[in-house]
Amino acid sequence: MERVTMNGKTAVIAVLSGALVAFAAEAQFTKVGDAIDYRQGAFSIMSHHFTLISRALKGEIAFDAAEVTANANLVATMAKLPWGAFPVGSDAGSHAKPEIWKNPVKFKQLQDQLVSQTEKLAALAKEGDRAAIKAAFGDTAKTCKECHDSFRSKHE
Repeated sequence: MERVTMNGKTAVIAVLSGALVAFAAEAQFTKVGDAIDYRQGAFSIMSHHFTLISRALKGEIAFDAAEVTANANLVATMAKLPWGAFPVGSDAGSHAKPEIWKNPVKFKQLQDQLVSQTEKLAALAKEGDRAAIKAAFGDTAKTCKECHDSFRSKHE
């Protein structure tokens, strides 16, 4: 089976991202396009590492507990970053639906739920119980889907 590991560039991005978590919530964007790029970048990195966990759980790549833990930690870090990058009007030119600003309570609830679940996933990955990791992964994926269904427009 193919083994996928974190490359140096991804590791540097992860470390820097972790250092910026507190700043990210207060991030101010002078251009809407910068906010869109920022949040899409965070979601892209999160998706990449979430996919690696999925592939390991499905047996598509070798299940290496240390790699799953590293990927889960990255997912948990990245899950905290994009939320300050949704200024009003940033639905134009992105996949964000206007419902984000029409229903901010639900959007915030799903943000908090995702952060909580990714932290749980990271903690369980560290413990190494594959069944528990798989269950937490499924719960996290359901939250991703609910948010996408509610707040992200379909795209090619």
